[in-house]
Amino acid sequence: MAVTALAGWSGLFAAAPAHAGAQVEEPLADAVRSALSRAIANGAPPKPHFIETEARLDYLRWLGEMSDRLRKRQADATTRIEFLETVWYESKRAGLEPALVLGLIQVESGFRKYAISRAGARGYMQVMPFWARLIGGGDVTALFHLQTNLRFGCVILRHYLDIERGDLFLALGRYNGSRGRAEYPNLVFGARKAWDHKPTLAA
Repeated sequence: MAVTALAGWSGLFAAAPAHAGAQVEEPLADAVRSALSRAIANGAPPKPHFIETEARLDYLRWLGEMSDRLRKRQADATTRIEFLETVWYESKRAGLEPALVLGLIQVESGFRKYAISRAGARGYMQVMPFWARLIGGGDVTALFHLQTNLRFGCVILRHYLDIERGDLFLALGRYNGSRGRAEYPNLVFGARKAWDHKPTLAA
């Protein structure tokens, strides 16, 4: 699905290829809606704390390695590091692999913060506006905020994984609104390989 990139807030649009998400709005039980709302809440800044030195060193190695890989897509170092810190934090918070989330972002928006799909999905992880109404405060423009977008995207993917009993293929299809078809999950699986990181084992 083609994506339109929003150039800041100027109202200027430019075409950009990506396979944007179009999650389907489904009825949510009150308990599920409440649980998702709680998962979206708490906007603590993504500053990790490590008990073990090796874990912190591996995180810093990951950050440096991913920053090098992302440089061609995000030239500004400060923006790039903030983005990666948030990806790592929100991925781990939702029990997802950072490489998977980065692969999904690559496929969904091509790492464009203000991407808008023809279906209306927004931001890095192409979150549909109805999610802001269902489990957020209803402010659709907040979906362009870095941490808010990644928080919603990771919580939604985790929700779909739970619905699909851990089946990532089906969860990704549901995320994209193409459940049961192979094209989108295969694209994300392929993109994930570019963001793999092998932790360095302690000696």
